[in-house]
Amino acid sequence: MDDIALDHQLCFALYGASIAIGRAYKPLLDALEITYPQYLVLSTLWERGPQSVGTIADRLALESSTITPLVKRLEQADFVVRKRNPEDERQVVVSLTAKGTAMREKSRCLGETLFAAARMSPKRLIDLNREVRAFRDAVTDSIEKNTLALR
Repeated sequence: MDDIALDHQLCFALYGASIAIGRAYKPLLDALEITYPQYLVLSTLWERGPQSVGTIADRLALESSTITPLVKRLEQADFVVRKRNPEDERQVVVSLTAKGTAMREKSRCLGETLFAAARMSPKRLIDLNREVRAFRDAVTDSIEKNTLALR
């Protein structure tokens, strides 16, 4: 098989796009005093309300051990509170504080900045998002099926 130039590799294009988005978001996130991973944790809470650390980890396709320090820092900044689930002491449930809820409105600038920087119509960006999610889901399903087949 011939070598494929980097610019023709989808994985490289997605990687570069992720870096570009991170660079666009960084000054805004710095002003909000949160990191992108912390923003993602807050977004899951805005989307679905209080959740266990494990549920947040599943939603973000990360390990619980990665989420725990993010949540601890968010709690120190008074964006969230952590409490043991009274029905299952092994679970820690994360909830937004008033400050965490207010951050939702303040963070709207992230989406607005991305739309402006992309110079694409909202419809094109929505379509692109749908296509990338479908690609991600197909790859994830393939990996899970292959992992199950190896067991």
